[in-house]
Amino acid sequence: MLKACFIICLCALQIVSVRSQSPAGDHGGSFLLHKFAQNIGREKYTVTLTDSALVYTIDFKFVDRGSPVPLNAVMRVRPDLRPISLAVKGQNSRFSSINDTVSILGQQAHIHERDTSFDKPIENVDFPVAGYAPGTVQMLMLQYWKKNGRPAEMSILPSGRVGIRLDGTDTLRFNQQEIVLERYVIAGLIWGNELAWTDKQGQMYCLITNDAEADKLEMMLEPYEALLPVLIGKAASYSMKIFASSLNKTLRPPDTIAIAGGTILDLVNGKELPDQTVLIEHGRIVWVGPSGEFRQPSSAPCFVLNAKGKIIMPGLWDMHAHFEQAEWGPAYLAAGVTSVRDCGNEFDYINAIQAAIDEGRGIGPHILKAGIIDGKGKMALGIIQADTREEAVAAVQRYKQNGFVQIKIYSSVKPAIVKAICQEAHRLGLTVTGHIPDGMNIIQGIDSGMDMVNHIEYVIAKMKINFKDQTIDLSDSSNQFLLNVLVRHHTVIDPTLAVFEMIFRSIKDPMTDIEPAFATLPPSLQELFNSMGMSAQRASSMKSYMSIAKQVVKILQDKGITLVAGTDQLLPGLSLYRELELYVEAGLSPLEALRTATVQPAKVMKLLENFGSVEAGKQADLILVDADPLENISNIRKISVVLKTGRIYSPIELHQLVGFSK
Repeated sequence: MLKACFIICLCALQIVSVRSQSPAGDHGGSFLLHKFAQNIGREKYTVTLTDSALVYTIDFKFVDRGSPVPLNAVMRVRPDLRPISLAVKGQNSRFSSINDTVSILGQQAHIHERDTSFDKPIENVDFPVAGYAPGTVQMLMLQYWKKNGRPAEMSILPSGRVGIRLDGTDTLRFNQQEIVLERYVIAGLIWGNELAWTDKQGQMYCLITNDAEADKLEMMLEPYEALLPVLIGKAASYSMKIFASSLNKTLRPPDTIAIAGGTILDLVNGKELPDQTVLIEHGRIVWVGPSGEFRQPSSAPCFVLNAKGKIIMPGLWDMHAHFEQAEWGPAYLAAGVTSVRDCGNEFDYINAIQAAIDEGRGIGPHILKAGIIDGKGKMALGIIQADTREEAVAAVQRYKQNGFVQIKIYSSVKPAIVKAICQEAHRLGLTVTGHIPDGMNIIQGIDSGMDMVNHIEYVIAKMKINFKDQTIDLSDSSNQFLLNVLVRHHTVIDPTLAVFEMIFRSIKDPMTDIEPAFATLPPSLQELFNSMGMSAQRASSMKSYMSIAKQVVKILQDKGITLVAGTDQLLPGLSLYRELELYVEAGLSPLEALRTATVQPAKVMKLLENFGSVEAGKQADLILVDADPLENISNIRKISVVLKTGRIYSPIELHQLVGFSK
């Protein structure tokens, strides 16, 4: 990804010359666009001066895993940066488009948004902006904000408010010189916070944001791309620090805690143990037993947490996470998710996020890192790619040296390289999960050494299925062979049924059909997910696939093939509940479903000694639930208290911390 910056010194000098002028003297520039730290496109802007306005013409385009995402915009501002108009048209993700215009005349704004047009009175000159992109518009918004007294909040058009604050400065070295950049936190354009770096004149160097499909995306001023890995790591640390400053909102009990009088769900043995007490010292469970036999320790003060009428059970696991912004930390914990397997992320970002959480500088679950490796090509994802055995070995070793516990193979890895990745991973004590690469099937992936497989689609693709009548003949020899391979190799599957349900939903159906708490999500997330899905006609045609997917999950469960629950992001934290509900709809018992998010993840990740059940000697990752999920799996949504390593959290406070309304 990194460019040879020494060969473009002349360009650098030209840009410095432009920045030394006022914003009105800006002649244009370009930002390189990145996802998973991979350069996938460019945003280029030019500036022309008319008699009364500066006209910014913006061409934005990236290609994400083979799909072009083009967007064009024209922004007109007066020389003092007061906005006149903004027109944005094109795509803002692989799955969504935009066609908005805002024109300001006096104290009236005329707005065309999607298929509607309306006029809106404005008291002060609001600033028009179209979400995360284009970055040039955000740069102008920052410059305008500075010129107008740096208010804590500023109204934006078509609607909403944005909060901006100066968070500090960073001194970086580039071409053997120091660059001092101002760091800003921007809230209100996406879910959570963006981080932007500018010089004192307002020229933006870097914007770290999330695109319209909730993937992290970075914009980096040319020719400073070499600074991006440093800023990615800083963004992770600074973002986590924002929430660490709010830690005093959580209850801070003594080192000794007694959770008294609750019913323990023994998910290992399938039992309920009423009126139990759990004693915790320094974040670890030291005693579990009947409340009548409990004796408070005399050596230290003991904080008693009354659990009468509540269910005590181990914290949940999300085995298919993508921790792409700091807000996911509190959101996961609020949902009772105390451990996640991060299935592929930016190297510098996830390392910094994990370190911040582990060192107490941030809020979030335990993170088990699965390092992503893809092959080269138009569909490639990320910058860690391997097309030779030597590249594969080097990538695996780099992940091992940086605390990763697993490798994730992605879709463009060449079949011949899969075995090399698996061999080196196993040699170093790592397991291998991932997609089945193009040109392979699941049996070939397993034969090459894959221990686990992400997504039920790869099982379905190899089965003989009658989609017309939605039946699977288990007596068919090819189906028997596949199932026997999965059993013999102890292959682990995370089905991600909730992802398919979301993709195949009709956009005319209310989101509350999937998530009853949808109205509590931040507005930016509601808007994002409301537009996710397909037409009613297409959704109807995909019902057979969802029916088959559920049947396959039930078949795998009945065959003793290990399932682990994962969400692949979706609704932060909450989608794990839906994943478990879908397993029960598929025919699993609530007990079997809960095991996929507790005992079984701990076992397959070789951490059963410390996690997965409520037993003495294990880490105090626990949740208190107000109703029994064995009676109704949806009761898992009624979590009232979360403990991670013995620290007590309120789900309501954690949700409010990241913009939820509860």
